[in-house]
Amino acid sequence: MKITVTQEKLSKALNNVSRIAIGKVTLPILNNVLIRVDNKKVSLVTTNLDMAIIDFLPVSSSEDGVVTVPAKLLAEFVSNLPKGENIEISSKDSKVTISSGKYSSTINGAIADDFPELPEIDEKNAVTYKISTEEFKNSVSQVIIASSNDLTRPALTGVYFNTSNNTLAIASTDGYRLAEKKLINEVKSEVKAVVPANSLQEVLRSINDEMEEVEISFNEDLVRFRLGEVEIISKLIDASFPDYQKLIPEDNNITVTLNREELIRVTKLAALFAKSVGGSIICETKKPNIFSVKSIANEFGENNSEIETKVEIEGKVNLNSRFLIDALNALEEKDLEFSFSDHIAPIIIKNKKNNNYTHIIMPLNS
Repeated sequence: MKITVTQEKLSKALNNVSRIAIGKVTLPILNNVLIRVDNKKVSLVTTNLDMAIIDFLPVSSSEDGVVTVPAKLLAEFVSNLPKGENIEISSKDSKVTISSGKYSSTINGAIADDFPELPEIDEKNAVTYKISTEEFKNSVSQVIIASSNDLTRPALTGVYFNTSNNTLAIASTDGYRLAEKKLINEVKSEVKAVVPANSLQEVLRSINDEMEEVEISFNEDLVRFRLGEVEIISKLIDASFPDYQKLIPEDNNITVTLNREELIRVTKLAALFAKSVGGSIICETKKPNIFSVKSIANEFGENNSEIETKVEIEGKVNLNSRFLIDALNALEEKDLEFSFSDHIAPIIIKNKKNNNYTHIIMPLNS
């Protein structure tokens, strides 16, 4: 195996794939990146058995072959070589030589026979969608914040891709909050799949300014994301996601319009005084034109801030300040709608104009 490639391209590709190269004691080859050259097509591959990252590398010359090399070591070595120079990588058996100008190193690799076989998407039966990278990145970032880390409830550790009324939406919940974003309208294919949140994080990290489109393909138990020269293949979570549509209240009778930046500011102020009570704050509407956010009196003192807005019905709700700040940071518009009905019903936060994103927070006990 032999390739010649620029330092910048190789370093970028290695940094991308090496993030998941975390070997297990029983399978140390997972520390390695597989370098494959097949008919002038060069690919760098890493896997942790649940997910694989493939970066197709443009090279100036190549000779067919395959070998695996410790990913972190190779990535760090290449990153320290002079930029703008060509790098030649060649292998003989399991010995891999990397040279660039006056710099040269030989790394003990391993033959590719023990490298796990990668799962493949069945192209004929796959359900595929395409979306701009900007919209995908923004949408997943808005939703993934509500996913859970509780491994005893595996479905909640992922993001649910689902179709309803010819619309592809994504949603996540940790049982205390729920976020949903309508992703693509007028879709023809249906899907219901829970994608691990950590796999989506890797997709987000792999996106760069040169990528214009994300292609998402679903099989029965796999999902593949194509971003330019990068492919990320992940297992789906084998668990049923809650019927979250039933969790969205339809009868909230208290709705106020608020400036997003102003609400973030007063919520952060109240949160400073709410640390000793688990971040608990009180949001309250008061006729005729006051929305207040205050902390509960405690050893640090208390805080009360008011925002002017039209109020038709009075009410109050006790919320986790961190959850509220997360939701507000995910919104995009200057103004938002904040709605609730009583102190135990979920609150809904939406952009004032665009209803594609919905964030729901369960109140705390008063």
